Amino acid sequence: MTHEQQESGRGGRKPGTPGPVSRWIQRKMNARMARKVQSGRGHFMGMDVLILNTVGRRSEQPRQTPLAWFADSDDAWLIVASGGGSRHPDWHANLMAHPDRASIEMPGRGAVPVTPHRLDGADREQAWQRITAAQPRYEKYQAKSDRRYPVIRLTPR
Repeated sequence: MTHEQQESGRGGRKPGTPGPVSRWIQRKMNARMARKVQSGRGHFMGMDVLILNTVGRRSEQPRQTPLAWFADSDDAWLIVASGGGSRHPDWHANLMAHPDRASIEMPGRGAVPVTPHRLDGADREQAWQRITAAQPRYEKYQAKSDRRYPVIRLTPR
């Protein structure tokens, strides 16, 4: 065992990084939720769910990630890069690396190409207030994290 593996206690993974079993379970859960959204059922734990289609930042392979979404306006959606752990979720890095290749699927509908905009300052604060008013659990998640969750506005292209 290397020195780094001994320090992390997780076979060399950084603290807060999911292991292979956790990642496998997450992939299976994501695939199941994606099938539900595509068949017209887009609710989970009292939240509306969409599928975010991205391209892997290194692999260039298509990725599907079910995410809770919040209405921003008639033609925009808000998503939060929470994902637990000490780093932003992989889908966030993929989205930022290839913003021109992103799309979303709403329950029972086809893909809609979108442009992501990471919100900052007053825009982020206003969006965050709407998100946490709709789902107070996000405030609890944020309080337990050592990073500030990015809020992303998705607008149709």
